[in-house]
Amino acid sequence: MASMGVRRVLNMADREEKAALAARYEGGTFVVHFSGAWSTESPQPDLAPVYADIERASNLQTLHLDADDLTAWDSSLPVVVRQLCDWAESRGLVPRLDGLPDGVRRLIELSQAVPENEEVGQDGPDDFLTSMGEQALAGYRGLSGYLDFLGQLCIDLFAFVRGRGRIRLKDFLFVLQDCGARALPIVSLLSFLTGLIIAFIGVIQLQKFAADIYVADLVGLATTRELGAVMAGVIMAGRTGAAFAAQIGSMQVNEEIDALSTFGISPLQFLVVPRVIALILMMPLLCACADLVAMLGGMVVAIMISDVTMLQYSNQIQAAVGLSDVLVGIFKSAVFGIIIALAGCYRGLNCGRDASSVGRAATSAVVTSITWIVVADAIFAVMFHLLGI
Repeated sequence: MASMGVRRVLNMADREEKAALAARYEGGTFVVHFSGAWSTESPQPDLAPVYADIERASNLQTLHLDADDLTAWDSSLPVVVRQLCDWAESRGLVPRLDGLPDGVRRLIELSQAVPENEEVGQDGPDDFLTSMGEQALAGYRGLSGYLDFLGQLCIDLFAFVRGRGRIRLKDFLFVLQDCGARALPIVSLLSFLTGLIIAFIGVIQLQKFAADIYVADLVGLATTRELGAVMAGVIMAGRTGAAFAAQIGSMQVNEEIDALSTFGISPLQFLVVPRVIALILMMPLLCACADLVAMLGGMVVAIMISDVTMLQYSNQIQAAVGLSDVLVGIFKSAVFGIIIALAGCYRGLNCGRDASSVGRAATSAVVTSITWIVVADAIFAVMFHLLGI
């Protein structure tokens, strides 16, 4: 044993090419010497023997790290140094870094300057009453924000009616086209398939009573009063409501909403009002097209699998479906358009500042729209029944 203490060399072969680690005692100091090329692409020595030597030593006070023979290093060296420092501090040793390169010391000091976030990984409160209280407060804040949004929107709509709204005609026409003409193919396709399904199920059952002709009543009343508006609303919620939330949410992430406010332009007046008006105008037209296409789909099934002719089907539709039935569905669709526009724009305006928030806003807009469409349809069904409409 030399006078300087016991020296132990780990993986010292080929110093210039491989990472090497040596450990020795010097009084009350344990010295760890780095040499060779420390890189993520080359194998690194195991730290377990060093830990074992420190555990066996006695009267240690300091851990000294030096790298006089270091030929190259990258991010792998600061990681190992930080591990040694943390382990030494947990054993009551004081790490010294003056023998390391300046870049390594600065990185270690920078990593130690940022305190660990103690809240990360902690579970939420287990108390039931606390959880219920926090949820109630969150619901109250959400309701308050939504009421503020509705109030400001009513003010901006009133300003638009008086001709004082700041709306670009080009943008409004683009939104109108996107909500109307571009949505017509998908609405027509799904409405046609819905009419086919309703007629097929109805014909199979009505044939048992030799009442095939009444499939026209079933398809006509179901589509005009309920399914035409609901199908158009659900499709537009998934197509247009999500698009509104994503568009406005992306503007929120890019701070374009803040830029509008800085220039004195109301974001609701510039972005929300055109979309609300566009959906109010287009949803009744889409509903009317959905009703017509669904009845055509029912006629195809009635002609193909029963003895009903095209003329009989058309006459029965005219006799069964009145103007009030058509207007009920159109009125519902206009309300559904307001729900979709409000949900999409509100979620977009309250989007966070990161990319994932845009996806959550779009998803939340679709779920909110469909939920309130179903709730509103149930309310209308009861209300129209009580009114005898």
